[in-house]
Amino acid sequence: MATYTTEIASDKLISDNPIHQRLLKAYIAAKPWISGSLLEVGCGEGRGVEELLPLAASYIGLDKIGEVITMLKEKYHKVDFRQAVIPPFLDFENNSFETIVSFQVIEHIENDHLFLQEIYRMLKPGGKAIISTPNINHTLSRNPWHEREYKPQELIDLAAGIFDKVEAMGIGGNEKVWAYHEANRKSVQKIMRFDIFDLQHKLPASVLRFPYEILNRRNRNKLHKQQGRSVVEISHEDFPLVEDPAKGLDLFFILWKKSRVVYLP
Repeated sequence: MATYTTEIASDKLISDNPIHQRLLKAYIAAKPWISGSLLEVGCGEGRGVEELLPLAASYIGLDKIGEVITMLKEKYHKVDFRQAVIPPFLDFENNSFETIVSFQVIEHIENDHLFLQEIYRMLKPGGKAIISTPNINHTLSRNPWHEREYKPQELIDLAAGIFDKVEAMGIGGNEKVWAYHEANRKSVQKIMRFDIFDLQHKLPASVLRFPYEILNRRNRNKLHKQQGRSVVEISHEDFPLVEDPAKGLDLFFILWKKSRVVYLP
């Protein structure tokens, strides 16, 4: 049986449902842009495979966790799942994919500039990458699994230095979602009031991961008891795609590589 951390978020744990639905929304929102050969970077447990597979001519999924890859290979025979630690992407040629998706991954990557450069390299001319990542303006505490989180303009500036066109949007929430987020914020603040020395920002991430996991799981269970059915009833439909990335809980970007220009004689 798998052990689900709060960082992964599971569709099998009721208390994780609001996070699971928020992460699932990225896949559903991406569907209009999915076409041709598809690479997913950081497929995790395959949260969105069933959403994207019918839209792709071919599908390769990458993740660093071998056990996950083994499980996915048994479940989805039409997808080429591979274990990989990236960047760089050593096994992929230039101009290989029409579409690349990578949701909730870039915040884990130490060299985010190289990560995006490699995605650009692998895209075919006219291809597009779709990425999501937390909006730091709505983050409630330091996440020790993240190398960094971004303000909208920070990610725009990073991506614009590599890609030919950047469409910056966000994954927002309706009243139900923001009510849950506000309850979560107040609950986290009650926990953080004991961190009088701001250790969450001073201690190494490796030291913080165990207490973060314990406190985060306890907090989600507490919110489930307090919020009751509202936690269960939140769905991906409660997370609209918004044009202003500042209004998103997550940033949702479409990154384009320009087509080759053909000059006629």
